This record gives sequence, structure tokens and C-alpha cells, in this order.
Amino acid sequence: FLAANPSLSPSLAIATDKINLLIKSQINIGKKYISLPQAVSFPTSENDTAHAFYYPPTNAEAEFSAAPPMIFICHGGPTGASSTALSLKIQYWTSRGFAVMDVNFRGSTGYGRHYREKLYRRWGEIDVDDMCYAADYAVTKGWADPQKLVIKGGSAGGYTALACLCFKKTFSAGVSLYGIGDLHALTEDTHKFEAHYLDQLIGDPITERALYSQRSPINFVDNIQCPILVFQGLEDKVVPPNQAVNMVKAVEKQGIPVAYISFADEGHGFRNPSNIKTMLDAEHSFYCQIFQLPHPPELQQLAIKNL
Repeated sequence: FLAANPSLSPSLAIATDKINLLIKSQINIGKKYISLPQAVSFPTSENDTAHAFYYPPTNAEAEFSAAPPMIFICHGGPTGASSTALSLKIQYWTSRGFAVMDVNFRGSTGYGRHYREKLYRRWGEIDVDDMCYAADYAVTKGWADPQKLVIKGGSAGGYTALACLCFKKTFSAGVSLYGIGDLHALTEDTHKFEAHYLDQLIGDPITERALYSQRSPINFVDNIQCPILVFQGLEDKVVPPNQAVNMVKAVEKQGIPVAYISFADEGHGFRNPSNIKTMLDAEHSFYCQIFQLPHPPELQQLAIKNL
């Protein structure tokens, strides 16, 4: 089985005491540079409670402001979950002065069946509520600058991020990685294994067609009032590239600042290390420009339309 903790990458744990080390690629990082997560529970809509992991900015060589920019991460699935295992992508941000809130909105696994099933037929509602309430909670605690709140997610999390931008006014920017903008199109284009996933999360796509339209961000881009960054793998069979392309075109037409980066050799989720670096650095440049933060000279400046 896999074992991990907040300061170590996942490793393979075996039942015997015999280990044959073939190769080791882990880079040693001083603990003073690692942001350790704090488990938090916060009030949300309908007098309910949701959960998250809060990562404060951490870097032994720098001092950060008391209320930094904060990135709120929506995990994929959507019936998946975030854990406290070391994530170098999260550490990329915390070491650069950003706080991170990794949210396990209602519907996430790990908190019991009742918590998980709360998302059934309500995807696009309670997950959106929980992300916004998480932001309100962080601001109230003094953990985040209320003018620099980012909503970010990949796949199903990308849908939640886009829905937050279309249906709420909480966030200052959004980042979607191979996210979903058109629920109707997804039911027709996605791969066979997940073809009926949305039947449980929203409803029957034929009899509940109006509901699918009501929850599709592509139909409400005129509500978006903040910059958006979109990433997409062109080999994606789960969330086809037309989802990203159509969303970007619609947002650009509204005059909203938007940037789009695609990777020809990536599918659903990015694997190539050079692409991952390009993604993170482009995202960093995006934040520096829209929040007027110092732009590191080594970063290539991201081209943002309508900015």
C-alpha cells in the first residue's frame, strides 16, 4: 500500500522487512520550507459543516504578509478527496507567498457515507457553496487577502471552479485545468466508463435537460467578472478539448481577461515534467499580473487577452 505524510512523498509500504531499493528520485527539502496542513472545519450553507486543509505561506528565506493571496483548490471526482500527503504543487505556492486551502466539499470521500451522498443530484450547488464559504472563513480568520482569492480545480474540480465564477461573486480569479463548462456536451462526448456518472450527480440528462442547462457555466459566462486561466490536454478523452476551447472563446467574447494553454501530448491530467513546470510558471505569471505582484525576472510573462 502507499504511505505518505505532510513532509514526505508517497512511498510503497510492504508487508515484509525486505526492501530492494532500485532507484530513488526524491529530492530532500528542508522542513523549514514545507508548509504543514492544518485540518479545519467551517460552517457552510443549510447550517451544515464542510472540511478543508489550510496551508500557510512558508519559506525559511522570506517573510510574508499576514493576509496573503490564497488559492482554493477543488479536487476532482467530484466524489474524490484531498489528503495531507505531501504535494509539491501546493508547496510551489506556499513557498512563494501564497496560502492554499485544499477543500473537501460535501460529497468528498473520507467523512462517511452521509457526507459523500450529500452531493447526489446537487453537483454544482453545494460544492459551489462550500468553496465560497471556505473563502469567507479564511478571510474571517485573517488568513487571506479578500481581494486576492483564487478558485482552482481540475476535471470535475474545474467545473466547480467555473461554476463558482459564474454563479457567485466570491473569487478574484479562476483557474481551470481540463475542466467542464458544458454538461450536455460532456454526457455526449466523454468516455464510456463515466458516461452515466452525471445521472447520479445531477439527474437523467434527457428528462432533466433544463437542469443540465441551468448548471452549465458555458450558459452563464456573462456573469463572470474576473480573469480566468485555462489549461487543457489535447489528447484528453475524459473531458474533450472542445470544453476548454468553447469556454475560452465565450469568456474572451465577453471582454474578460483570459489566457489559454494547451499541451498536444497530454491527456486527462498532465504527466510530462516540462509541461507541469510550464503550467505552474504560467499560473504564477498570471497571478503576478492580475494581482500586481512582483513578477520574477526568470518567469516568462504569460500572454493574457483582454487584460
